[in-house]
Amino acid sequence: MMVFMMMMLKKKLFGMKRMYKTQRNYENVQRALFNGVGCYEIPMIEPTQFDNAEFIGFNYAKNAKNAYGKAVHFFLDDYQFNRVWTNPDRYIPMLQKFKYVLTPDFSLYTDFPKPLRIYNHYRKHWLGAYWQIHGINVIPTICWSDKDSFEWCFDGEPMQSVVAVSSVGTQNSKEKKQCFLNGYMEMLERLQPTKIIFYGGVPDECKGSVVHITQFSEKWNEEELSLIHI
Repeated sequence: MMVFMMMMLKKKLFGMKRMYKTQRNYENVQRALFNGVGCYEIPMIEPTQFDNAEFIGFNYAKNAKNAYGKAVHFFLDDYQFNRVWTNPDRYIPMLQKFKYVLTPDFSLYTDFPKPLRIYNHYRKHWLGAYWQIHGINVIPTICWSDKDSFEWCFDGEPMQSVVAVSSVGTQNSKEKKQCFLNGYMEMLERLQPTKIIFYGGVPDECKGSVVHITQFSEKWNEEELSLIHI
């Protein structure tokens, strides 16, 4: 009896592994393959334009009211949204309700190995292209690390489109700020964006048609100040 139960358990586990391999593996190439651009074949995101929307983080999207007037951003820790990559189809119906969805801000830290940074850039673009074919209005989030990343970090980004950037964590030292400004200026020259959705503090050097998003911490501080003055 014990041997039979062990055989059944192994059979069940094998079936679960097979199901996982079929449904959740292969880095999503079983769902869609895109004609990529550049030497790393990064999926291309089509341009879009922006008029107005209220921005919320992906971690608040599930319970958001009046989603049709909101835009979802991913300026969060990667662990809070990695699930849109590991199980993308699950979140399509929810994201389709929103006016805009920004591409995920997977980290491109300068101390990450280059293959990992390119992989994160690829994931961002695969999701953006996949969302677009499902009718989602996608705003590309532009990310870079050091100057060497300019060889590939703008691949797949549309020209003359609204774009989004984040300065969070880049303004607390001269080196980090300069690294951010280098990428920002390169973005302006290469992509010629029509508008720039800006999350975090906007350095004086950053030109263009900027739409500033208030960080959650800034919004929290504003609410605290309003309560103090009541």
